[in-house]
Amino acid sequence: MSTISTTPSVAEVISLTDTAAAKVSGLLEEEGNTELYLRVAVRPGGCSGYSYEMFFDSELFDDDVRMVSNGVKVVVDPASAALLQGSTLDYKDGLQATGFSINNPNATRTCGCGQSFS
Repeated sequence: MSTISTTPSVAEVISLTDTAAAKVSGLLEEEGNTELYLRVAVRPGGCSGYSYEMFFDSELFDDDVRMVSNGVKVVVDPASAALLQGSTLDYKDGLQATGFSINNPNATRTCGCGQSFS
């Protein structure tokens, strides 16, 4: 008898663009620990209901969704994975905008700062 998994497929959770992967890799090198994971999470809060959180993490949990995108080790908790499914993390470095942004197909509304969604 087979079981059906409700955990999102690793490939479907979040991917990094080339520029985002290069920036994260550079930050990991500056950190001096290339064994860290990039943890991407969704937390309640922000002006639209949820906000994104990203940080380097060495602690992994059994139920974390783990993946490698463009050479970067990424980890997402199961609740966040459901909200991030199919998202893309990008990095821009220009005159008009600098920083990371998440293109989330599940977001029905975003705020002006781009840091929260619903």
